[in-house]
Amino acid sequence: MDQTKAPYFQALLEYVDSGVQPFHTPGHMQGHGADQAFREFVGDNILAIDLTPMPGIDDLLQPMEAIKEAQELAAEAYGADHTFFLINGSTSGNQCMMMTAVNPGEKIAVPRNSHKSMLGGLVMSGAHPIYMQPAVDQEMHMDNSVTPETVERTLDEHPDLKAVYLVSPTYYGVAADLVAIERIVHERGKLLLVDEAWGPHFKFHPALPISATEAGADMCINSTHKMLSAFSQCAMLHQIGDRVRLDRLKAVLKMFLSTSPNLPMVASLDVARRQMATEGPALLSRTIELAEEVRRRLNEIDGIYSFGEELQGREGVYDLDPTKVTVRVTGLGYTGYEASEILRKRYNIQVELADLFNVVALFTIGTTREAAERFVYAFEELARDDRAVDMYAPSGILDQRMTRGTYQLPAIPPMRMLPRDAFLADTEFVPFKESAGRICAETISPYPPGIPVLSPGEEITPELIDYLRLEIRAGVRIQGPYDDELKIIRVVQ
Repeated sequence: MDQTKAPYFQALLEYVDSGVQPFHTPGHMQGHGADQAFREFVGDNILAIDLTPMPGIDDLLQPMEAIKEAQELAAEAYGADHTFFLINGSTSGNQCMMMTAVNPGEKIAVPRNSHKSMLGGLVMSGAHPIYMQPAVDQEMHMDNSVTPETVERTLDEHPDLKAVYLVSPTYYGVAADLVAIERIVHERGKLLLVDEAWGPHFKFHPALPISATEAGADMCINSTHKMLSAFSQCAMLHQIGDRVRLDRLKAVLKMFLSTSPNLPMVASLDVARRQMATEGPALLSRTIELAEEVRRRLNEIDGIYSFGEELQGREGVYDLDPTKVTVRVTGLGYTGYEASEILRKRYNIQVELADLFNVVALFTIGTTREAAERFVYAFEELARDDRAVDMYAPSGILDQRMTRGTYQLPAIPPMRMLPRDAFLADTEFVPFKESAGRICAETISPYPPGIPVLSPGEEITPELIDYLRLEIRAGVRIQGPYDDELKIIRVVQ
């Protein structure tokens, strides 16, 4: 196919150029009814293509024209048999994969470091999760990938599993050995689903980890907005091979996708694919080179560490995405949360993620050399011995919990009920600090990265209470529970 084309973007332009008089949604009528201040800021062009599905510009739920061609171009670019555009992010993609692959009560193996959208898929599908422990790097305070050995052992212990769901890469850019895992899963006749939200660029550069489509996953999702140039909320779901029932997948997509999709978002998926297919290797080469240079310069600063290829070969680290720059700041006495706040308030830099030990910055095709220089400068200043003792001084919150620079992550809590059953059960609120032994009825996720520490159906342990209270004191934002401050928690009656 001709990858220089962007058929859906072109269809929107042709509609606008034709001068059609709209008597259809959205109500701002191509910007004429938009708030004036908003219109002046975003411009007339984006409002002109904010249209509704109709003949000539196609329907995302039943594509027959330009969207059909755009999705076929994306499938070819990514090496998939079928690709579907998503405008609810990889969240909807994870849920669609799970609803397609498993029925109520059927078992699916899932890693504990999955995004909270996986739990939504479990609640909606009624599936029975078999949790796999990813390799844990206690030194880095980081969950890595699930290993092939863990997948094989899980399948041996649960031969009735219907599917295996993986996260690769992780939020920190750690990639699993997908080729080995694909062989193990498919030799046993199971489905392989991959949350590749953070790897939409892998297919387009040889220095990046192998993509899930190349490795032979049955379904995978990419957040095209995360590392590429599509609008926020834009993602793709790719399907490969004949193990997945395509009719089931399409029926599920029609349930989850809006009947009124944002068409500029759909167009941004089309042009993001074109950009990668035609310019991807060159754009990504520059990005990787910039990220590696920044990593090298950061490691020359006393008290700062940014890991790279030296981690390859550790348990659960098969490959690494160099465009994720993780900066460990505890050598300066800061938590990642404190460093993130200082970067924003003092240097006007916003990182993607902070945890107790690290901050994570994304280097993408949109990162400029000027931005990279500013990023390095901020850490050089942060590490100065003569920095002022002021409101940005380290709080020392981790001192009591640190032993030789390590901190123990909590163990996976026991699962007492299926996520769906606990989520739908009669519930009550109890004080969180007194909730040990109760069955959690909501999702507790430090965000970012959005990985649940507690899930519906799991027993709340003293260890988890201690860990989460420390995270909250350190400045983490919790998503999922009714009480944002987690003073109370919803549990099964």
